[in-house]
Amino acid sequence: MKAVLVHEQTQTLYIGDAPEPKGGDNDLVVDIKATALNRADLLQKRGLYPPPQGASPIIGLEMAGTVRSVGKDVNGWKEGDRVFALLPGGGYAERAVVPADMAMRIPDNLSFEQAAAIPEVFLTAYLNLFVLGGLKAGYNVLIHAGASGVGTAAIQLVREAGARSVITAGSEEKRRTCMDLGASHAIDYKAGPFAPKVKEATDGKGVNIILDFIGAPYLEQNISSLAVDGRLIVIGTMGGAKADSINLGQLLARRLQVIGTALRSRSVEDKIMLTQKFSEFALHRFADGRLKPIVDSVYEWENVNEAHQYMEANKNTGKIVLRMS
Repeated sequence: MKAVLVHEQTQTLYIGDAPEPKGGDNDLVVDIKATALNRADLLQKRGLYPPPQGASPIIGLEMAGTVRSVGKDVNGWKEGDRVFALLPGGGYAERAVVPADMAMRIPDNLSFEQAAAIPEVFLTAYLNLFVLGGLKAGYNVLIHAGASGVGTAAIQLVREAGARSVITAGSEEKRRTCMDLGASHAIDYKAGPFAPKVKEATDGKGVNIILDFIGAPYLEQNISSLAVDGRLIVIGTMGGAKADSINLGQLLARRLQVIGTALRSRSVEDKIMLTQKFSEFALHRFADGRLKPIVDSVYEWENVNEAHQYMEANKNTGKIVLRMS
């Protein structure tokens, strides 16, 4: 089959030949119609984010397509069914294997391109908000990088849970998009410290959950922005991984938690459980339009290098999708 491969010397991408994936008795083999970009893809092509043991070395953490073949122990799926799913790797290819219990049926109102924009960001947001964050109605949530793929997913999930989100974003257009999706307040992180504005937006209480992609530069302000029993969930360290200091007294006095998280490295069993919980909460909401994938742009997979350059420039609001020819 054809797949997107990496030139080791130049770290540029090209379409070449790759081994055909082989499904097991409990798997689906899927003809991929669309996949989507993630920040992890940028790291993997540079050799900085290797796939988990046993996973495909091909880049790509999600896909949407049609079932090509069904394992002999699989029930409920047949050839030709429209399916989308999280992957440990292998999304930038003509075909991929996915455990049948991790597969989700594409709602009739969504295209392959829209469906491909859902798994990684919505499952990441669901994991961090509901499973790790304990999201409840009435909570206040601070979402950094609100216009990112995970950010736009998180805003919608917070809204559907009956909670309120405060977001940070660097442009007026991105902040407006976040407000349109249901954010309660939008903060320009370029216009000075965000912590005082978070306190103002929450009537001095602070937020119950923070989703942070930035890391070390935001640590002090994040901790001061948390309410009693608040949880800081660190999803990424785009701004740096090593903080100069942390006031442990604040953690003790206000019973705060700092949680590190990663989705890709979780076991298949964890991902199946997460997918099923998410499906129960979300699939009918996608079908009736309450939730929607936010697609910034669609590139033909021959233009994958251009798509990566666009993400590297931080221009996107929502997801960048690759359409497979």
